[in-house]
Amino acid sequence: MIDQGKKNIIGVLVDAVDYEAAVNKIITAAQNKKSLIVSALAVHGVMTGVLDSQHRHRLNQFDLITPDGQPVRWALNLLYKAALPDRVYGPTLMIKVCEAATQRNIPIYFYGSELKVLEQLVQNLKMRFPDIKIAGYQPSKFRRVSAAEMVDIATAIDDSGAGIVLVGLGCPRQEVWAYEYKTLLQMPVLAVGAAFDFHAGTLPQAPATMQQLGLEWFYRLSQEPKRLWKRYAYLNPLFLVLLLSQSLRLCSFDTMTTTPPINEMRYG
Repeated sequence: MIDQGKKNIIGVLVDAVDYEAAVNKIITAAQNKKSLIVSALAVHGVMTGVLDSQHRHRLNQFDLITPDGQPVRWALNLLYKAALPDRVYGPTLMIKVCEAATQRNIPIYFYGSELKVLEQLVQNLKMRFPDIKIAGYQPSKFRRVSAAEMVDIATAIDDSGAGIVLVGLGCPRQEVWAYEYKTLLQMPVLAVGAAFDFHAGTLPQAPATMQQLGLEWFYRLSQEPKRLWKRYAYLNPLFLVLLLSQSLRLCSFDTMTTTPPINEMRYG
């Protein structure tokens, strides 16, 4: 088990952990009915914090942020000699958490995406883990919600008997959601990005070789060029430039210089 704590990656705190340590933290919090907000960040997720001081504040309040992308893992190994053998990829982490929760009889709740995706996801998970306990699921409202609706959502999750919440709203909405619900849900909240679609079979994953080489971004770009080209054309090179500046100590990136969010975003 590897858990070297939080490390500064161009101003965003990322945990140098492996799968075993991440799953252990999540399951322990679930068993103790304690709040724990978790996300798995690739380059895009890290850069959402770098470019937005308020969002960087949110991310740096997370209990656990795993290195979802190979470049983020490489950054931890380069800057801190973390010697991480693998990234902690959100979709894989989700499956490992479902497996561990099934073994311990911990109910899971799914929030986000569309109803048809959730229904297929639950069906696939039940085939994979016949004894899994599904506390419930609720699709995204695809809009901001009122304060009252936010309380209703949290109440529905709590009343379901859930021990863990998996959230699939896309980055950065899901991280905002986890941050804002931290005080409302006394259980782990895990933001898993496109994992719902991957495991429902509605979105293809990059081949394993491309994932290992850090080229998953290229595969996703080839699948959705109109939506993703600006993200990767701008953010990937900027990440490398800033990381080089940090490694050469040309720039310092203070994790404490952030701006607390003034208003709730209340994504639904």
